[in-house]
Amino acid sequence: MSNLQLRTISAVILAVAALALTWAGGLPFRLLSAGIALGIFYEWSRMSRTRAEGAWAPGRLGFVPEALILIFAVALALGAPAIVLIGLAVLSAAVLWLSGRIREAGAWDAAGFAYAALSGLSLALLRGNDAAGLAAILFLFAVVWSTDIFAYFVGRSVGGPKLAPAISPGKTRSGAVGGAVGGIVAGVLLALAVGAGNVAMLAGVALLLSAISQAGDLFESWVKRRHGYKDSGSIIPGHGGVMDRVDGLVAAAFALYVIGWLSGSADHPAQALFPV
Repeated sequence: MSNLQLRTISAVILAVAALALTWAGGLPFRLLSAGIALGIFYEWSRMSRTRAEGAWAPGRLGFVPEALILIFAVALALGAPAIVLIGLAVLSAAVLWLSGRIREAGAWDAAGFAYAALSGLSLALLRGNDAAGLAAILFLFAVVWSTDIFAYFVGRSVGGPKLAPAISPGKTRSGAVGGAVGGIVAGVLLALAVGAGNVAMLAGVALLLSAISQAGDLFESWVKRRHGYKDSGSIIPGHGGVMDRVDGLVAAAFALYVIGWLSGSADHPAQALFPV
């Protein structure tokens, strides 16, 4: 079986599972969000710590980072309100940053915690347990997945100048443009399908999310390159790790969450975006 076939099969299985949990909402989706947060932090730790320490080996901060991310994941799965989750994320990241400075351990644990926590809470709070949350996550999936697909095929077909050769040599500017166009089209079609009345505004949001998802992909590539890794992990056949699969998704999810928060509320951000 070729790597492309393996990637395709894995992607289909993951998409079906993600859509099923998205449809269920509530606890099942919160567990998915918590699992993504834990997976991101594990892989971030594996890459940022020395190979002698290992991902779950006690570094200069002991097991404090692991304890904090587990506490956060439990709170997320239990459905804690936004103010609790955000407060816990900010406080924990601050504790890890200060501890890192005091013990000269660097800021990678703090950064990894913030990245993982914001990824998990953005997804969970966007989905919630109502129709607006379902529409918001489907919109997010449509934009990000279409961006990935169109960027890949347009980039391979058209080629041209590289987007960021020092970070990710395979990505092209034509692919970035093609991905953005695909993301906008998919977002608009999804908005029309769910009966959203603010389609023009959502088209602009789709463009922003497409750009941010591509930036999130480049950010994860930079983190891997910074620590000398090709893949963040190996848990997903043909794709690598959790971060390899959700890098663009979680960046776009955080952006969409912030937009919904500023337009509505921290606990129900989707209702301002999709009053369906």
